[in-house]
Amino acid sequence: MSDQTITRRGLLAGLTGVGLTAGIGSLAFVPTLRKPALDHVSRFNDTMQDTLFSADRLAPTYTDAEITQPFRYNAFYPEAYAPDVDPDTWRLRIDGRVTRPAALSLHDLRQLQADTQITRLICIEGWSAVGKWAGPRLSDVLQATGADMSAKYVRFDCADGYHSSIDMASALHAQTILALDFLDRPLSRAFGAPMRLRIPVKLGFKNAKFVTRISVTNVFPGGYWEDQGYNWFAGL
Repeated sequence: MSDQTITRRGLLAGLTGVGLTAGIGSLAFVPTLRKPALDHVSRFNDTMQDTLFSADRLAPTYTDAEITQPFRYNAFYPEAYAPDVDPDTWRLRIDGRVTRPAALSLHDLRQLQADTQITRLICIEGWSAVGKWAGPRLSDVLQATGADMSAKYVRFDCADGYHSSIDMASALHAQTILALDFLDRPLSRAFGAPMRLRIPVKLGFKNAKFVTRISVTNVFPGGYWEDQGYNWFAGL
């Protein structure tokens, strides 16, 4: 009886597995079902990652000796097409759900206390690199402009047309900084000068470069890659 029961259970499990496989496989032949199904799974992933996120969990840090040399360039276009932003006229616009909207200069940001971190940037393409970054915490900048910390999202718009967004809890994470320096020098054009987001608890495509605007909002902002199907939360 025991062997018979196990066999039946195994058969039922096998049939369930076949059914799920067939169901998922059938999406390839029904385009109208494929996107809604994948969107549903992506939303589920976002919800689970948001639930598991902890402000107390820090990304690993490394030593100077472990920094990747050379650090890999990464963007959705060749390096030659990276925007050349004038640091003297550049301003970081902060708006949305803030009581003191601002247009901060590079000088303004450098007056804030800077945090330095040696962390690993992990790309969704499968590679990673350890770099050294420095700049003020995003939480300090949001606080200085009277941001609504209960808002859901923070959106980033960039000089190259890129945009991305993160949840407020991730924006307030202790390791989320507005990087002004890379390897103890001001950011170069290749790595997002004059300022980029550095958030080591998320995948690389969330680390927006050439940032010109930060908006606090309750309206879901999406993102350049996220609107094309990438998982939005993108936590590590």
